[in-house]
Amino acid sequence: MMMINNKLKSEISLIKDSEWSVIDGEPCKVLEFTPMASVKSGKVTAINSATPYASITIECKKIPEKITGFITHRVDFLHLWVAFKERTIKENEEVIIFWSKKHYKVRLLKFFGHWPKLWVMVCQKGAYEIMTNPNYKPEIQGEARYNAEKPIMEWKPEIMK
Repeated sequence: MMMINNKLKSEISLIKDSEWSVIDGEPCKVLEFTPMASVKSGKVTAINSATPYASITIECKKIPEKITGFITHRVDFLHLWVAFKERTIKENEEVIIFWSKKHYKVRLLKFFGHWPKLWVMVCQKGAYEIMTNPNYKPEIQGEARYNAEKPIMEWKPEIMK
């Protein structure tokens, strides 16, 4: 926790799988992407092996505090890089991620190895609120609601179903 203007401000940092698992399967809106590595010709170059590839600031309904997540897998970083740096996010779009160890095609993968865990989606602005708040825009129903929250572009690790 940090002290700001005589007020205690709570901040959560996620780096290990055990910390990220609090939001496993929950949609989170990415507010900020801060790379600590770079990509040239599709190749990721990290500062060193001990430094995360990036940090992201996310909003997640399950946790009301500000959340900083550290990206430690090359594929997860590359997907965020392509969304934010190569494709870029337009004013009427937002990036939504799902972190998960529960959706691997082979169940045992979650116990062995360091696998990618982020499903990155670029959606229309407002999609996050539609996904997380059933009372938001109740006039949008059925297929129209589905279309309002579906991704425009998405990057999902091949090992996920």
